[in-house]
Amino acid sequence: MSDKTQTLKVGDTAPDFTLPSHDGKVSLSDYRGKKNVVLVSYPLAWTPV
Repeated sequence: MSDKTQTLKVGDTAPDFTLPSHDGKVSLSDYRGKKNVVLVSYPLAWTPV
């Protein structure tokens, strides 16, 4: 895990990152130049009540 913090401004290109997915892993670079990407986080969506 990196301790480096990067501040982005509107219009900046997002740095590449990789996240786990239901079928392995997915990276932002998999979609760069092909599709628009929206990252949404629901931290408690899959937490038991």
